[in-house]
Amino acid sequence: MERKLTVGLVQLSISGDIERNRERLKENIAGCVQRGAKLVVLQELHDTPYFCQTENPDNFDLAEEIPGKSTKFYAKIAHKHNIVLVTSLFEKRASGLYHNTAVVFDSDGSIAGKYRKMHIPDDPAYYEKFYFAPGDMGFRPIETSVGKLGVLICWDQWYPEAARLMALAGAEILIYPTAIGWESTDTEAEKDRQLKAWVISQRAHAIANGIHVVSVNRVGYEADTSGVTNGIQFWGNSFVAGPQGEMLITAPNDREKNLIAEIEFDRVERVRRMWPFLRDRRIDAFDDIVKRYID
Repeated sequence: MERKLTVGLVQLSISGDIERNRERLKENIAGCVQRGAKLVVLQELHDTPYFCQTENPDNFDLAEEIPGKSTKFYAKIAHKHNIVLVTSLFEKRASGLYHNTAVVFDSDGSIAGKYRKMHIPDDPAYYEKFYFAPGDMGFRPIETSVGKLGVLICWDQWYPEAARLMALAGAEILIYPTAIGWESTDTEAEKDRQLKAWVISQRAHAIANGIHVVSVNRVGYEADTSGVTNGIQFWGNSFVAGPQGEMLITAPNDREKNLIAEIEFDRVERVRRMWPFLRDRRIDAFDDIVKRYID
């Protein structure tokens, strides 16, 4: 029998009411389970608005220790539904030390593992370096009851090295909780280019590694509380791509949506036999990849 897995993606708009956000996430997770999901993936920093639009020290109050209140909440959900659940939390590791951290719960409610975001952006409206220290756990898949999950976060999705290292370490799926969108002053042509580049880059990771990619983005408008910019319109478009980059399912860019997709693990083996990119890599000639730039 072929090994298959039903995956649920929860694409939501987020309000300033944290408890309400959690309850809505709980309801939508249950909705995915009712449709057969055994793995459910949530978007980046799903409990709160995307606070990184501004540099405000008060926002550090949103962070929690892991384990803590949020992990207890999501552990109960995973255990109740007998699912593997991928969450994305603002971690307080120590006083003055914070991370953007994905926490994966196994079907018994235990923490299967976590991943700290490695690539931290610092762009207008995405001032993440103010809040997050770079991850220090490397690119290691998380072992769960449904398989080895290569969990990465948002800005990581632009780096082929991250996807490759996860695949080389045995990841069976690449998963990207995400928070990305448009600034309203961008032209329609620029918005179109940005969205297409985002999708293409992740489909390329699927192709280059012969692996499924699950990308879950938030949706809806969130204001810049500082008034410096016009806020972000998160573009949704959550999707699942197969190991040849084929789009298995896609969400709209303008509304909330739960997606359900079936992943065929045996297809990875079949594709990699036809397209043996891992076999043909010239690992004897890649030393310069660890340099910042080759002068």
